[in-house]
Amino acid sequence: MTKQDYIAVFDSGVGGISVLRHLRRWMPGERYVYFGDSANAPYGSRPTEEVRDLTLAAAEKLITEYPVKALVLACNTATAAAVKELREIYPERIIIGIEPALKVAADHFPGGRVGVMATEVTLREEKFDSLLHRFDENCSVAKIPAPGLVELIEQGRAGAPETEELLRRILTPYVGKLDALVLGCTHYPFAGGAISRVLGSGVTLLDGGEGTARETRRRLEAADLLENGEGEVVITNSRDDPEMVRLSYQLLNG
Repeated sequence: MTKQDYIAVFDSGVGGISVLRHLRRWMPGERYVYFGDSANAPYGSRPTEEVRDLTLAAAEKLITEYPVKALVLACNTATAAAVKELREIYPERIIIGIEPALKVAADHFPGGRVGVMATEVTLREEKFDSLLHRFDENCSVAKIPAPGLVELIEQGRAGAPETEELLRRILTPYVGKLDALVLGCTHYPFAGGAISRVLGSGVTLLDGGEGTARETRRRLEAADLLENGEGEVVITNSRDDPEMVRLSYQLLNG
């Protein structure tokens, strides 16, 4: 591996673009290749074994087709299902996962009321339970599944009226009852405006993208693999539809 090799970024669809934005801010000189598996999105309602198989296949595709020095799982569901296996299969590469920013919430709101909005798979996985039990003594945590939200964002409708209507159905029971909402799916930051309109501006929204970017930079520096070049972004998608790539670039640069 060399400094000029790619940082591969993977998500079940376009959601991981929110993490790629953080990565570019922290490491603008790197070369990135992004793969969104929109043909199989959403992952959040699939069985864990299926999510694991899809994630391992995507990683193999990226590492086979590109010189990859680091792989970032920009998907909470894929991280929960497959990060351990990926580290065992590719011990020579830097493998970075993402997890809900519950630690940040607990640190900033000790004794507070925190919601974690995530996919069904993320909320039911052992990895999330372990994370939850590390911090549920410091704050009150509510699990909030959000079925249907990923699909709307995949369709480029994050700011559409029907997205806000869906969020009102999901979040109205929590209005006035939260100090912070952890966005436990990388798609959700793109609906941040609608989420704030439903919950009110007094609720802090947190996601794991920046922490993932910082950890990726730290690991690359430690391995002497940090690049300071001209920067490059290649976006690919499993759906044979130029619109998905166009939407991805739009979200990246929006």
